[in-house]
Amino acid sequence: MRLDGDGGDFECHQHLEAGRYDPMMLDDRKAAILSAVVQEYIGTALPVGSGRVASSAHVGVSAATIRNEMSALEEQGYLTQPHTSAGRIPTDKGYRFFVDHLRAIDPVLAKADSSMVSEFFESANSELETMLNRTSDLLSDLTDWTGVVVGPSVEVATIRSVQLVDLSSRVVMVVAVLSNGAIEKRTVETADEVTREIVADAGRRLADVVVGRSIVDLAVDLTPDDDPLVSAAIEAIREAGRNAEVFVGGASRVASAFEAVEQVREVLAILEQQIVVVSLISDVIERGMRVAIGEETGMAPLAECSLVVAPYNVGGEAAGTIGVIGPTRMNYSQALSAVAVVSLRLGQALSEE
Repeated sequence: MRLDGDGGDFECHQHLEAGRYDPMMLDDRKAAILSAVVQEYIGTALPVGSGRVASSAHVGVSAATIRNEMSALEEQGYLTQPHTSAGRIPTDKGYRFFVDHLRAIDPVLAKADSSMVSEFFESANSELETMLNRTSDLLSDLTDWTGVVVGPSVEVATIRSVQLVDLSSRVVMVVAVLSNGAIEKRTVETADEVTREIVADAGRRLADVVVGRSIVDLAVDLTPDDDPLVSAAIEAIREAGRNAEVFVGGASRVASAFEAVEQVREVLAILEQQIVVVSLISDVIERGMRVAIGEETGMAPLAECSLVVAPYNVGGEAAGTIGVIGPTRMNYSQALSAVAVVSLRLGQALSEE
């Protein structure tokens, strides 16, 4: 069974999300009606009536039959009726059925969006931090919701090169270039005044000790150096691996989906906490999911939001994660396609650095 519509092709495959699928299979007609309701509600944000579903060229049954099927879908928990006289809207379970089947389709961006992505990465020649920040904005522009990019994991990256730069007689900058494309910069204050020659000598000793090692190695088994400047530089590099950077683009867009001021405040508060965002995305990935809907996010303030995520690889190894956060009525076809394509292109761009 195939249902074509604004949200993309809907194909009935058992390509399912981390065991979230309800064991009770829907027949083709119910699946088509549920898909029509989901896509209509995504587009209008208004409860969907049987007459609206009947007008779909892909359903092909009477409004009376549709009403009966919608009632059955409501009893099974796929739809809900917000008001007695209104149409119905999808539940999280309804969205889950739709998304699990939608994911069976290869991600394809609209032509204009595909051009936007190509132009973005063709001109992306900036530093890692700037690129990741701009990528979060790109995801937001593609989906009209909030884009999130978690920077490459610094802990497991190896140190390609390291340099000490004297900024003043008592302040030295440590610059480490990592295998994942990241450039870590930290300043170190010295108790005694240092000369350019002292800094250069310490830089050579530092390189001998840390180049080719991962930050995890530095934290586990590297003993302090006798040279206080080298020791301080090693500690500065270790510090770089303790927190993954998070870039959020278009935070106000997801907030605009809700009318309640308190709900908006709670959603924005989560997006402002880097460690919470990293934990949220990591938890979804660890559960083997690519889409978390409503309560599946595990956070009460996001009970009416969905998260679409994908990891990106640098040099063939998992590096970081990108995602889109929006209301549960987001355009999942668009979001899945955007996240899949951008994660691939981002990984390729960083691998070429």
